Amino acid sequence: MAGGFGGAEVVHERAQHYEHRITWYFIFTCIIAALGGSLFGYDLGVSGGVTSMDDFLKEFFPKIYRRKQLHLNETDYCKYDNQILTLFTSSLYFAGLISTFGASYVTRSKGRKASIIVGSISFFLGAVLNASAKNILMLILGRIFLGVGIGFGNQAVPLYLSEMAPAKIRGAINQLFQLTTCLGILIANLINYFTEKIHPWGWRLSLGLAAVPAILMFVGGLFLPETPNSLVEQGRLEEGRRILEKVRGTTKVDAEFADLVDASNAARAIKHPFRNLLTRKNRPQLVIGALGIPAFQQLTGMNSILFYAPVIFQSLGFGSGASLYSSIFTSGALVIAALISMRWVDKFGRRAFFLEAGTEMICCLVALAITLALKFGQGEVLPKGIGIFLVIVLCVFVLAYGRSWGPLGWLVPSELFPLETRSAGQSIVVCVNLLFTALIAQCFLASLCHLRYGIFLLFAGLIVIMSSFIFFLLPETKQVPIEEIYLLFQKHWYWKGIVGDGEQVEPSGKSGAVV
Repeated sequence: MAGGFGGAEVVHERAQHYEHRITWYFIFTCIIAALGGSLFGYDLGVSGGVTSMDDFLKEFFPKIYRRKQLHLNETDYCKYDNQILTLFTSSLYFAGLISTFGASYVTRSKGRKASIIVGSISFFLGAVLNASAKNILMLILGRIFLGVGIGFGNQAVPLYLSEMAPAKIRGAINQLFQLTTCLGILIANLINYFTEKIHPWGWRLSLGLAAVPAILMFVGGLFLPETPNSLVEQGRLEEGRRILEKVRGTTKVDAEFADLVDASNAARAIKHPFRNLLTRKNRPQLVIGALGIPAFQQLTGMNSILFYAPVIFQSLGFGSGASLYSSIFTSGALVIAALISMRWVDKFGRRAFFLEAGTEMICCLVALAITLALKFGQGEVLPKGIGIFLVIVLCVFVLAYGRSWGPLGWLVPSELFPLETRSAGQSIVVCVNLLFTALIAQCFLASLCHLRYGIFLLFAGLIVIMSSFIFFLLPETKQVPIEEIYLLFQKHWYWKGIVGDGEQVEPSGKSGAVV
């Protein structure tokens, strides 16, 4: 019921009058916008592969290359433990989390489309710098430009997709972002597999090809329409209605447009959106959407496995080529999982995917930890059967993550915030996400070295905590119009005692808008 843990029943005001048809124009806009995920995904996939290539290590990290050649330590946990090497990866995410606050201003004042274009330009510049790098400074500078691109893209694209999508299929449409992210990871691993054989400049090709999705996103972005929500927010009402009619494939949009206008009027009353996030009426969105889910998404350990899948498999004794090949299997599983989630998330709901997949992930991490505790780290190559088992466990883990915390970690926050705090809220989502991504990237190899198999038990314990968080605090949002999500919290067993009827006062003393 509405006041229970799930919040399944919702009071819809105008939602029953919403109408839409799926048109080719709508499909085109969503596919082009979703290309923003390929930037994030390509970098996730390519960075770990490049850092395991001998030619790259010899040029920039010769000490690690020499350590890698010691056959006695072929299965040593600490082979890649180097803070400068991990800084190569995590510098992108520190840059991204800082840039997202600038992205918030651009997204709110200039529109979602503007942020998408700025992100593609910055990502292109980063790809060029990395491909032509002559020293570590150029590498880090290139990573910073990539980070700015991801900060802008990850801020704008989930919002764009959620605002363009009809409520009944918003989950599937928003997860185009996750699908292109997963495809980016898969393509990056395939490219790494082949460029690893090109000596001595194969790594440059891997890094330089990041320019391709950036170019596609820039060119496509020039033809994208702005979202109706953003146009109305900017006061361009006639244009907003025209775009809404075009993407919905009908002129019968009075009810939905009225909701957009009401939300826009509330948004204009808010002069300090970041401050407004701290009010009681926005407490659920702050705790669940801006802080809890984006942080927990990284604390599953999944991105650590994706960053360093080639490194992990190489440390398991698979050899350089075989490690990249194994990474292709895991990233392929991620694509399959994204398709599963797109197909069923609007039917079974967000909570069901979070909780069911969380149970699978806990079991996989425990199995992984036990296996490594018994068989790994003694300076010997793992038996083939054990290696295959580990790959299977990792693939099952990826399938579970890829249909739950992976896509829903972006979908759910993007649909929780009311219009007046949506850009600010999404900025905090991206900032928290990238902060924890950077911290995990910077600490994972050192933790693997010192905690060994215990690191996976730590992640398993964290998933128990985050699953409890979802069970008790997140209401079900499937098929609820994005401008009526706030009603869920007024009916939720816990949050209704905090948000009340939505009438709150901003900390500055100015009255907040009723939403």
